[in-house]
Amino acid sequence: MLMKEDRIFRLGDLQIKPKHLKTGAERVQDFQRKLYRKAKQESDFRFYVLYDKVRLPHFIKEAYKRCKANKGKPGIDGISFRDIDAYGVDKFVAEIIKELENKTYKPQGVLRVEIPKANGKTRPLGIPTVRDRVIQMTVKLVIEPIFEADFEDNSYGYRPRRSSADAVKEIKGNLKQGKHDIFDADLSAFFDTIPHKELMHLLAIRISDKNILHLIKMWLKAPIIKDGKPTGGKKNKVGIPQGGVISPLLANIYLNLLDKAVNRVGGIFQRNGVEIVRYADDFVLMAKKIPQECYDYLNHLLDRMKLKLNQEKSKKKIATMKPLDFLGHTFRYSDDYYGRPFKYWNVEPSKKSQKKVRSKIREYMKKNGHKSPDKVVKDLNAITRGWINYFTIDGVTYPAVAKRNLRYYLTAKLTRFYQRKSQRKCKLHNQGAFEVLVKRYGLIDPTKYALS
Repeated sequence: MLMKEDRIFRLGDLQIKPKHLKTGAERVQDFQRKLYRKAKQESDFRFYVLYDKVRLPHFIKEAYKRCKANKGKPGIDGISFRDIDAYGVDKFVAEIIKELENKTYKPQGVLRVEIPKANGKTRPLGIPTVRDRVIQMTVKLVIEPIFEADFEDNSYGYRPRRSSADAVKEIKGNLKQGKHDIFDADLSAFFDTIPHKELMHLLAIRISDKNILHLIKMWLKAPIIKDGKPTGGKKNKVGIPQGGVISPLLANIYLNLLDKAVNRVGGIFQRNGVEIVRYADDFVLMAKKIPQECYDYLNHLLDRMKLKLNQEKSKKKIATMKPLDFLGHTFRYSDDYYGRPFKYWNVEPSKKSQKKVRSKIREYMKKNGHKSPDKVVKDLNAITRGWINYFTIDGVTYPAVAKRNLRYYLTAKLTRFYQRKSQRKCKLHNQGAFEVLVKRYGLIDPTKYALS
């Protein structure tokens, strides 16, 4: 029987639980809301008691759960989430708490791997150990609400309750308002060039807890391990690992300087009607006309931030004359499909994005010729569903042509796939594999798929 203090009360639609009945996730969210409100109300307040929250079991367990959901690979120590589950999560959490309380925690090196890109080049990715990821996530849970209160509305990457879809909507809205003069910017090696001194200064504006700042500084100084050899370390003064749990937040904190400069009331960008839409380190400037003085000031600002534009990839364009590619979408000023005498802003998957999903399907089929039809369908649906969901934004995007192209590709690819298996008397040979898999096994037909 519940005592009076154990009851759950309701205030309108709001459910109120006593603290001891709340889950760890709910307690974390309650604390985050309090931090956010305080930071929003007092823009110059510095938070000084945060480290004690990082040592709380429910924070660390929630961090572990979130890190595990990301399904990352092991770091340089080779320890995986499966290993930790077998060892015991409670023991793992207790060891972290002890290290943090005794201040004996030191991060291990970051494993550097190269991820292939569509253009044949590679993108460096840093993989911290699971232990380091969990502690980074714990710190992120504690400090993110503070900086969320300071971030500008036109920043969308790696932020709670924001997505690339929101950025796409804003870009289309700006285009419909006549902001066709575009600067599509690309920062050169952004994550590798963020200066530590300037970043730590920005963190210290809001956080005075030296223990939290020390943790972040240790992660910035952690050596990079590539082919078994360490580089960087304590002498390193620039760069954050692209792949670290806390790295996207640190990147947003640093680039918030750029957002605020563009949005500053009475500033050079605001006077000329220039708006910025940013997703992580990708951003576009948009206006009816961007004067040269704005470009000059942008270069001056980035120089002060010790960042550089990639001159080859950064492009000026008039969107009514040349399509804009951003976040995998193409924004094109197109003729009306039915031949009516007006144009509209068509937003569809870019050619590069369509090529990328076809490449995933092709690679899957190369490596999985032995699997049963139901398993093939399950795996292909995972690829197709994620791709369609990303590019389908109600009232904003028009991916119908790309869906038809994907359907044609799947039809042709599955036909050849089962023809190769015909020597083993595959039942789907010469039966119209795509149609059979759709009807009998539930394969997604891209042209008929409903958003989920």
